[in-house]
Amino acid sequence: MLNTPTGRVDPVRAPQPLIRLNDYGRVTPQELGAWTPGRTVSVVVPAFRSRTLPLTLASLAAQSYPAHLLEVIVVDDGGEFPLRLPEIVPERTRVVPSRPGGWGRAWACQSGADVAEGEVIHWLDADMIVFREQVEAQMRWHHLADYFTVLGRFKMVSAWDAGLSPAEVHAEVRAGTAERLFGAGENVTDTWSSEYIERTRGLRDAGLDGFKVHVGASASLPAALLRSAGGMDTSLVLAEDTELGYRLAQAGAVFVADGESLSRHLGASTVMRREREVKRHNWVFLANRVPSYRWLRRPAARLWEVPFVEVVVTVGDASYERVRATVDGFLAGSTADIGVTVVGPWSAIPGGRRAPLDEPAVDLRLVHELYAHDGRVRLAESVGETPFPTPFRFVCPPGWVPRPDCLHRLIRLADSEGYGLVSLALAEDDGVVAARLERTAAFHRARMIREERHLEDVVEATFGTQWLDGETWGLPAMEKAEEPARPADAAARWRRKALRWRRRVRRLRGRLDRTPMRRLRRMLGRGLSLAGVPRRRRPSTRGGSRSG
Repeated sequence: MLNTPTGRVDPVRAPQPLIRLNDYGRVTPQELGAWTPGRTVSVVVPAFRSRTLPLTLASLAAQSYPAHLLEVIVVDDGGEFPLRLPEIVPERTRVVPSRPGGWGRAWACQSGADVAEGEVIHWLDADMIVFREQVEAQMRWHHLADYFTVLGRFKMVSAWDAGLSPAEVHAEVRAGTAERLFGAGENVTDTWSSEYIERTRGLRDAGLDGFKVHVGASASLPAALLRSAGGMDTSLVLAEDTELGYRLAQAGAVFVADGESLSRHLGASTVMRREREVKRHNWVFLANRVPSYRWLRRPAARLWEVPFVEVVVTVGDASYERVRATVDGFLAGSTADIGVTVVGPWSAIPGGRRAPLDEPAVDLRLVHELYAHDGRVRLAESVGETPFPTPFRFVCPPGWVPRPDCLHRLIRLADSEGYGLVSLALAEDDGVVAARLERTAAFHRARMIREERHLEDVVEATFGTQWLDGETWGLPAMEKAEEPARPADAAARWRRKALRWRRRVRRLRGRLDRTPMRRLRRMLGRGLSLAGVPRRRRPSTRGGSRSG
């Protein structure tokens, strides 16, 4: 038996399913209306001066999901007047204020999640009308696994009856005829993400990109998964859904687009009304926080809040030269969007009087001095289980030097095949010496569902693993590594190359000047001019003119 966050006692569920990438097709949800729910859900509705909130709450009051398992939390995001509940609301509905010190949708959502009692958090905007089985359709997935993020399917309603009452909405939703409230045709349109969801079979074929259509207007996830991902980024006032979706993906989430969790959005969204301005604003914030959007990170030679790869080099008993060769090799590589963590017992470096050339910690001290003030390098005594929210970690022993394109090739392979772990065999010395490229999402998911299984076996089952030869893939030993070209050497090489081309051009021009025009014309073809136009014959000057 398990104690849930609400204090209820639920029976232990079946083992968590092993889902490859985002293909949840092997899991079959219960048929609507033909099962008995057992998990609690908190529907969090952020509201700011919302005139449509009574309609949203009326539709929630007509849900098929058991009322004793559902609570609704309306978060007052600081409108001109305090929010008051209308007459038609679900049985367990309360209004809470946003936490002091902030504002905006993300702040309000997190304020609601902080006081929620449900095992599952269901986001819902205050301008949505949900159909009768909307909550039930999403909740059936949460009875099958603890790492699903479920997205509802909704359409946009450009115009509706201004006199539409909560009683009418409640009656139509309860009767299962909510579509009659809005009609059809041009008045009801699909969202921007609908085409992608259809093309990927409800995100089953989305692979690593399912998070990109995470829209919080109608989505749900386990409260524990939200906590493990760090909650909403309350510093954002736009782009908060995509950014949270990215972190949920790194936390191991599978994204499910449920075709029976239906609703309507009243009015056009901000993206629909001001798309160019929204992108101009959001892309800056997403570039800094979501390294998966590689095209937003140009120029690449810049330090970002969340790097693409964390490289970990553990000093151990390696010499200063071996550590430096490895770290400098990664810093000079073609994948510039990295952060390097050098692990060592830095606090053990002694202070006070010492013999600088003979002290036991001389190599450790030299490494510390070299990288202590480099913004790309972090000195740490340990690292966490994963580099969350950074999507990749590359663990490399000191003494192996990557070629410039080593990381780029490995990541391209991992992304093309979806691998969660790529290992490089470097040497055999009392066992295999190896480097590892670890995908954060794969190891987070494996830890959630491993139970008695070996961690890497779960990674193999859910993402896939691969062993490769280190030297072949650009990670030779220091003794075999090529000397990296210095910038001055590279510049001199390009100057010499440019000089050779200038000399060649001069030689070709000289040959052209020495070529008789008659010979050049014969080369181009008899009767043709240099311009490719037939030339006119001149009259002969020998023996007078010819007669016809």
